[in-house]
Amino acid sequence: MSIEQLPDGRWKVDVEPVKGRRFRKTLKTKAEAQRFEATCRTLCVQSNNWAPRPKDRRKLSELVGLWFDLHGISLTDGLRRAAILRASCKALGDPVASTVDGAKIAAVRARWMANGVTGKTANNRLGYLKAVYNELHKLDVIDYPCPFSRIKPVRLQERPLAYLTKPQITELLDALKARSTSPHPALVARICLATGARWGEAQALRPDRIRGNALVFANTKSKRVRMVPVTAELVAMIQQHWKQHGLFTNCIGVFRQVLLSTTINPPRGQASHILRHTFAAHFIMGGGHIVTLKEILGHASLNMTMRYAHLAPEHLNDAIRLGPLTQL
Repeated sequence: MSIEQLPDGRWKVDVEPVKGRRFRKTLKTKAEAQRFEATCRTLCVQSNNWAPRPKDRRKLSELVGLWFDLHGISLTDGLRRAAILRASCKALGDPVASTVDGAKIAAVRARWMANGVTGKTANNRLGYLKAVYNELHKLDVIDYPCPFSRIKPVRLQERPLAYLTKPQITELLDALKARSTSPHPALVARICLATGARWGEAQALRPDRIRGNALVFANTKSKRVRMVPVTAELVAMIQQHWKQHGLFTNCIGVFRQVLLSTTINPPRGQASHILRHTFAAHFIMGGGHIVTLKEILGHASLNMTMRYAHLAPEHLNDAIRLGPLTQL
C-alpha cells in the first residue's frame, strides 16, 4: 500500500510510479499524502527526470553567503550589508531560512529597539533580510518567496530638514580655514554648497571631471553621471588647490570635528549632509524650480526632492492668499 498511517497519527507515502523511481515522504494529514502520491505519479509520467525537491534545510547564514557571492559582491556597499546580515543571523539564532516568519522577525526587532537601535536602523536591517530572500528567489537558488514579506517596517516620524543660514555658512567656512588640520575640507565643503553634491562625490573629483565651468559627478549613489554648472572662480580655485596640495583625500573626519567646534548644532546624522540640504533649501527659497533641483541633486524620484517644496516662497504666499480667512 502506498499510503499508510503511522502510530503517531502522521501519514507515510511510499510510491513507485515507474520502476526504479521510488519516493517516500511523511505528511501530517491523509489528504496531503494523497495529493503528494498523485503529484508524483502524474509528474513522473510527464517527465522521467522529475523528482520532488527535498525540504530546504539550509541555515539563514548559508543564504546570506550565497546572496553575497551571487549578488552582494557587485554592490557598492556589499561588504557592509553582508556584515549587518551576519549580525542579524546571529540575533535570530541562525535558524533554518525557510522557517523564519514574521513573528520571529518582529521579536528580534523589538529586542533591537529595546536596546536603543533606532527605527530607521531596524527598518534597514529588515529590508536587507528581505532582499536576500527576494534576490535568491529570482535567481532560483530557493524555491520559496520571502516568508515574512507581509511584516511592515516601523513607521518613522519625519524629521525637519536642517540647513545653514548665510551667517552660519560664513562661520563654517571661516572655521574650516582657521582650525582644520587638512587643507582639503574647506574647499570640499564649498563644492558641496555650490552644487548640492554629497561629500563623497565632491571628495572624489578629479581633473578629468571638470568640463569647462561644470563639475561632473560620476561616483553617485544613484549610479548616474550628472553635470552641475559652477562659477569660473570656483573652477580656478579647485585647480589652484590641486597644484598646491594635490587631489582631495578622505577628510570627512576633520570636517566633523571643525563643525562641532562651531555654534552650529546639526541634527544627528546630518553632519556633511547639511551642506546638501543647504544648497537645496537656498535654491528653492531663491525661486528655483523643483524639477531642476531634482536633476542637480541626482534624485531618482521627484518624491525625494519634494521634501524641499515647502521652502518655496510662492508656497508660503499661497498659505496667505488661499487661506480660509482671506475672504472674510
